[in-house]
Amino acid sequence: MLFAVFFLAMASGQELRCQISVTYDKIQGGSQRQIFENMQTALYEYMNNQAWTNHVFSYEERIECAIYINLDEQVSQTEFKGTMQIQTGRPVFNSGYKTTLLNYRDKDIQFTYIENEPLEFTISSFTSNLTSLLAFYAYIIIGLDYDSFSAEGGTEFFQKAETVVMNAQSAKEKGWKAFESSDHKNRYWLINNILNDKYRPLRSFYYTYHRLGLDMMAEKPNEARSEMMKAVEQLQTVYRSKPDPFMHYLNILFDAKTEEFINVFSESPMDERTRVARILMEVDPPNAGKYKQMRDQQQQ
Repeated sequence: MLFAVFFLAMASGQELRCQISVTYDKIQGGSQRQIFENMQTALYEYMNNQAWTNHVFSYEERIECAIYINLDEQVSQTEFKGTMQIQTGRPVFNSGYKTTLLNYRDKDIQFTYIENEPLEFTISSFTSNLTSLLAFYAYIIIGLDYDSFSAEGGTEFFQKAETVVMNAQSAKEKGWKAFESSDHKNRYWLINNILNDKYRPLRSFYYTYHRLGLDMMAEKPNEARSEMMKAVEQLQTVYRSKPDPFMHYLNILFDAKTEEFINVFSESPMDERTRVARILMEVDPPNAGKYKQMRDQQQQ
């Protein structure tokens, strides 16, 4: 039997409109259902009621996101292990379409949750792994949203995410330290990549592709596609420069964008589609077959 709850009620939030799901079907003892329901409610209120910035958001402007926590193990009465899926996107101007900015799975989370104990966070110090995890991803979500509206507009929030990582260097839980991931796929390396100058073209991609491309498709489709082509070329710039052997940030981008690339550029003229497919086949080898199919469709 699958034990899960999904909290969708409206709360008096700040910057985020964040759905929270906690699933615990792998943990024995259905009698603990109330603990997980209370946990989910507490996490929902923490994410949506916290003031993550000093900016003013109307309800309609709040950033839509979702966090899915899948608990695999209960280490003790109050300690849990599992995974966390983080998703966020934003509306595209003059359309009913929502574009994905992040679809990322943190495979190694562990935290202590004490029922009815307030969840507290301060940017100046490490309080708990649970609140630091959520704060880190809150700042990543906000940073990506801001990057998609203005050139490198999310820097302030990425720097806060970096501060969360630095404060967590003494944490016993994994995911915060460079040496804990041989393939550079943890929180330390995620924010390291984002703020690394060698990955700056990816920051430019988010602005060019979304604000100058997708947002302008309804008004100026030809100019918008031209800008989106420039954005794809920025991905090629990073891929060819090989900032590190693993390019975690670039792969995360493809996790969010591969299907959208195919849908968007399938509507492009033949020469443009062929050019885009050639670049994407180079920079995203795992999905090369999908891009090849996109390219070949326009040649039929």
